[in-house]
Amino acid sequence: MVESKNILVIGDVMLDTYYTGDVKRISPEAPVPVFRKKKERSVLGGAANVAANLIAADQNVSMMSMVGNDETGEKLKNMFREQGINADLIFPTDRHTTEKIRFLASNNQQVLRLDIEDTDPLSSENCAEMLKALEQKIDSFDIILLSDYLKGLLTYDFTQGVIRLAKEKDIPVVIDIKDPRSEKYAGATLLKPNKKELQDITGLSCDTDEEIILASEALRTSCRCDYVLTTCGARGMVLVGDGEPYFIEAYGQEVYDVTGAGDTTIAYLAACISNGYSLRKAINIANLAAGIQVSKVGTSSVYWHEIRERMSEQAQGAVHKIISGKTVKSFRKDHASSKIVFTNGCFDILHIGHIRYLQEAAALGDILIVGLNSDASVKRLKGPERPINSQAERAEMLGALGFVDYVTIFDEDTPLELIKTIQPDILVKGQDYAPEQVVGKKEVEERGGKLVLVPFVEGKSTTNIIEKMKK
Repeated sequence: MVESKNILVIGDVMLDTYYTGDVKRISPEAPVPVFRKKKERSVLGGAANVAANLIAADQNVSMMSMVGNDETGEKLKNMFREQGINADLIFPTDRHTTEKIRFLASNNQQVLRLDIEDTDPLSSENCAEMLKALEQKIDSFDIILLSDYLKGLLTYDFTQGVIRLAKEKDIPVVIDIKDPRSEKYAGATLLKPNKKELQDITGLSCDTDEEIILASEALRTSCRCDYVLTTCGARGMVLVGDGEPYFIEAYGQEVYDVTGAGDTTIAYLAACISNGYSLRKAINIANLAAGIQVSKVGTSSVYWHEIRERMSEQAQGAVHKIISGKTVKSFRKDHASSKIVFTNGCFDILHIGHIRYLQEAAALGDILIVGLNSDASVKRLKGPERPINSQAERAEMLGALGFVDYVTIFDEDTPLELIKTIQPDILVKGQDYAPEQVVGKKEVEERGGKLVLVPFVEGKSTTNIIEKMKK
């Protein structure tokens, strides 16, 4: 689904250690439970968990942070090496490496958390040293992700220094924020607070959707950033800065543990943005990844194969993607804030050329709707022996593709009337067409939209498949 891009994660790293055991009695020394430890495991935490999720998302990841000259710091660096995270920009300091130890009893109930950490701010000398090192390597990164846990690394000077270097190279910067001092994040591409953080940083109420939008716009203005994506727990997420505010409901999944959900969200968001996905499609995937994350216990990673499996499950409702009648007539109104992509065809025998063509089309916007020639239309265009598959079967197969959002069948020889009704922002056809030959080009461009010609896979077509079967 994505290519491996070079992503730099900068932020407070920590070791998340889990003691699992049981509590069956109260201590005779004091009225406290006695925890009997059975097992122990450690995983990457904080910004390091963001890096781990990016590795799970098949990205090339470098980590920039500081760790102490202690056993925990060495353990972290070893884990970076084991997971394939480049640690060349990890700087040693005379401080404790942050470790969070969680005690889990029966049914993974957390009974205590022990934090070992220093939160002294990065010194001016270390700040200058780290920025100099970043300046020497910044050209190799496609996107920079900052994960602020307020443990001392992301000071005002260091954060602003990173943003300045990135802007000089036109590299996007996305930040998972914590600090209520908004000036620290000024100039970033995208800021991701949760609802409480948004309220703290703006001083505005965030109880209703309208208040969240107003606070998000206030933060975007004060920080001079392009976008603000606010996560609202079970209510989902809201994006401002990309046209009309975009709401997405939380992915329906049983919640076991919200630990690390924000790390997973920002990781998949960065992976998708660096791969050229539209922002709204990137948010949809990040939301799905977060939903998978909360179904797991403790800090953990979400893998692309899990995303694909969930998309496949969603595609089981393929027939519900097939729309007609009033739904088509109100489509533009119902999706007024979305970038709609439209393409059309017979799609008689679905093959790899179709799949790659539709994937490229889907990546151009937020919603991909496919106009499908009816059986009668195909016969008029292709001859009496076509189609091989009925319109119902062809529509259901297209709907089963996770990257196809809607399918509608049209009976005319061309989709011109359908295009006029749907009013897409982007019209997609194959490069075997000359632009002036594409039906609907004029109507789309008159509305401010555009035509995109996508290359077909050489030698792959329904006609070729049929001819090969006849031999």
